[in-house]
Amino acid sequence: MTQSLFERLCQDERVIQAKQLLLDSLADAQSHLQKPSKASHKKSVSYTKLLKQMKSVRGLDLWFPYIGSGPGKGALVELADGHVKYDFICGIGAHWSHSNKDIVESAIDAALQNIVMQGNLQQNQIVVQLMSQMVKASGLDHVFLTSSGAMAVENGLKIAFQHRFPANRILAFEGCFMGRTLALSQITDKSLYRDGLPDTINVDYIPFYDSKNPKESTQNALNTLSQYLQRYPGKYAVMCLEMVQGEGGYNVGSSEFFQAIIDLLKSQNILVLIDEIQTFGRTPELFAHHYFGLTGQADIVTVGKLTQVCATFFNKKTTPRPGLISQTFTSSTSAIFAANTIFNQLLESDFYGQKGQIMKWHRRMVKHLKTIPGVQGPFGLGAMIAFTPFDGSKQTAVSIVKALFDAGLMGFIAGSYPARIRFLLPIGQLSMDDIDGAMSILKDVMLEHQSKYKKFKKGWVPKGE
Repeated sequence: MTQSLFERLCQDERVIQAKQLLLDSLADAQSHLQKPSKASHKKSVSYTKLLKQMKSVRGLDLWFPYIGSGPGKGALVELADGHVKYDFICGIGAHWSHSNKDIVESAIDAALQNIVMQGNLQQNQIVVQLMSQMVKASGLDHVFLTSSGAMAVENGLKIAFQHRFPANRILAFEGCFMGRTLALSQITDKSLYRDGLPDTINVDYIPFYDSKNPKESTQNALNTLSQYLQRYPGKYAVMCLEMVQGEGGYNVGSSEFFQAIIDLLKSQNILVLIDEIQTFGRTPELFAHHYFGLTGQADIVTVGKLTQVCATFFNKKTTPRPGLISQTFTSSTSAIFAANTIFNQLLESDFYGQKGQIMKWHRRMVKHLKTIPGVQGPFGLGAMIAFTPFDGSKQTAVSIVKALFDAGLMGFIAGSYPARIRFLLPIGQLSMDDIDGAMSILKDVMLEHQSKYKKFKKGWVPKGE
């Protein structure tokens, strides 16, 4: 078979040499990134001006005073003022790792393609390759790529509503986060995200699983679900299920809990949408619902963040009619190439299983967290780890997260009552030394804050825990 122009281009000696020169230059630059470090005074002055400019054009303050310089190294990232920090939040799960060699190489290949953005009318052959391996890994029949996690869920909801017309209600778990579009902010169980917005979708909430009371919480959820089904017979199109609640505080469900809920839903022909925007790739199995033994139970599955290109999977029976889901832009060519590289690595490396790398990192983090004063928990699963600091108030959690940032470690908040601090590990390039270094910073910061909580005693649990 005759080679394509792109295949010939990739094998051109000049391209190969140029790519190697770029990667060598990157490696030289990364050699200066070994651990967190402070910024120089001169750079800090100009950085302050940069932050003010950002606020002026954006209209709102940044949550962190973070503007990156560009390069990074695995878990380490450099800010524009010269600061180097551990990134243990990864853009809330969107980053594989910083300046990863394989991702940079794929971006170079993407730059040689003929289009910057790909979408409904024009998609190059890399998309077929990516979608084929996504479908094979998922166990579902089809996949539709999209530009964001919110759009992946929006597409899933449209598929569900069309299939179940005229049903017009949705079920979701208490404490869920689905997104911030007009529709998804209505589902997200946080009133702040709906402030000033009109009602768009009818949503009813089911209590989530409580690991301390597994049987009682499962029965409570089933009872609540049954009451809604009796109140609005035939009105529900779909239920959205998170396997691990991200914004909710890294609450983890169980196989028995989810299966009981799904069995009742299916008895009423209500579709099951499993939201894996944050969990995909970060649990002991590639898909969290596979880990919980729910393979084949979902009608629709959404993935995003780590995948770079987000996606909605669906089975044959829910295949939408033409025109329902379509976008001018699916994503950028560089994101598609990166997604393909990440998928290959996830499928071919030793990330998964109880002896896989993700659980090794999890156990190392948990071991550290259990020795740090002021830590309640930890919570979460795999590369999603959280803890409640001291009294569990939002003020305390925010104060500690910002102190961690200043000390060289980036995490973020989750949950409300109590508030938690969460980490999403940069699994594309992470060492045990990175974990040890990050947890050393956390321990120092928690010790500094301990004096503020004189009433704190070992074993004390905040309200809600």
